[in-house]
Amino acid sequence: MLSPTPPAPSALRPLLNIASYDEGLYARVDDERDDVDLEVIGALPEGLRGAFVQANPNPRFPPPGPSHWFDGDGMVHGVSITDGRASYHNRYVQTAGLQADLEAGRALRAGIMCPFAPGDPMPDKDTANTDLVWHGGKLLALWWLGGQPYRLALPTLDTVGPEDFGGTLGGGLAAHPKVDPRTGELIFFDYNPYRRPFLEVGVVSAAGVCTARAEVETPAPSLFHDIAITDQYTILLDLPMVWEPERLARGQRRVRFHHERPGRIGLMPRHGGEVRWFEIPACYVYHTVNAWEGVEEDGSPTVTLLACRIDDPIPRVLHKDEPEIPRLEFLRLHPFLYRWTLNLRTGAVRGEQLDDVPTEFPRMNNDRLGVRTKRAWHPRIAKAPTLQFDGLIAYDTDSGVGQHHTYGEGQRGGETVFAPRPGATTEDDGWVLTFVNDLREQRTELRVFDAQDVTAGPIARVRLPRRVPMGFHSHWAPALA
Repeated sequence: MLSPTPPAPSALRPLLNIASYDEGLYARVDDERDDVDLEVIGALPEGLRGAFVQANPNPRFPPPGPSHWFDGDGMVHGVSITDGRASYHNRYVQTAGLQADLEAGRALRAGIMCPFAPGDPMPDKDTANTDLVWHGGKLLALWWLGGQPYRLALPTLDTVGPEDFGGTLGGGLAAHPKVDPRTGELIFFDYNPYRRPFLEVGVVSAAGVCTARAEVETPAPSLFHDIAITDQYTILLDLPMVWEPERLARGQRRVRFHHERPGRIGLMPRHGGEVRWFEIPACYVYHTVNAWEGVEEDGSPTVTLLACRIDDPIPRVLHKDEPEIPRLEFLRLHPFLYRWTLNLRTGAVRGEQLDDVPTEFPRMNNDRLGVRTKRAWHPRIAKAPTLQFDGLIAYDTDSGVGQHHTYGEGQRGGETVFAPRPGATTEDDGWVLTFVNDLREQRTELRVFDAQDVTAGPIARVRLPRRVPMGFHSHWAPALA
């Protein structure tokens, strides 16, 4: 067991938001359950068949030291929809780390707020608590660092077991891989801040075989979190928020943002080759929206990247002086929809902020991933000390104009996902789904919106039998034929 970290020095504590991500909206739940024939207010649309699933951090045992929201064991909550009826299931992801804890009857590892033994080959507990992806008819649970994917069964969400693609994976796979809807390939990255290579990038074929895996040389262990794809390229974000190597060598974790250094956007040929880097002003990005290839009026080839950009992710003033901007422990969460256009002929980069409303966890129609789109759905960040979403925005990403829907007093949502209508011919023909918590009733609903008119409010509300804690990422798994 790792030693707990000492309390934050008094000079740092006012900058942080400590012990607020394990209570209230974020408080863990204790049980795994199965509930069928849930109450539906309104009517679930004909053609909406599949499962809405969300990954959550949910500690099985109290941690042995100060905890971070990222630390909890993975628990997945899901609502399956068939023929206008809905059922709810939730399960822990049965990772190797959780199995070890269960055998010991306690949490064996402290979290990322605590020191670790230098040289430990596995300083962090792989929890598979962050992201979910649907690939080749399989639902996979993933961790934010490069970890072991775990396959889950639908609709129960029972853990089938670790997924290594027939022994071909050859390492870890981080949250936020992308599935190319045209080729069926899973494009992924593997991120490890503790030793080189800090970053690897790979491809798993539609048949479930890892066909490419390559190291990408980076000068420092940047805090990699997401990628994007186009038909030809994997798009990498090497940004100047890094783990301090000197601290890591001493068994300590500290993130520093170098605002004096430029960031880099890299274009890597999907199946291997040299990365071409484009410099941008210092910033940070947690999540991308989409990317695509195009041509300027003068014939210059381009790549466009949409993402939620943060100008400076590290607090510079006391938390009491900006209490309406969320802080996740030592990180300041104030992102905005942003577009970069990379000119492949000249090397020039044009950047532009598209809106002045803070948003995160952006989603679009995954059937159009990697080609030009103009629609996206984003949770809207509430003015609150912690990360909370008080509504959603349906964006025209060409203009940055958004249609807003507010959930209501005492209600907070999660990540939205898009489910296409069968036979749809436009990118926004379908539905947007999200969990919404009513803090007064301590209950959760799955709300379903017409993606073309979110301002009209939900067309259906599925009332869950319990509260679902605020979680990380959600996904729509279509019903198998």
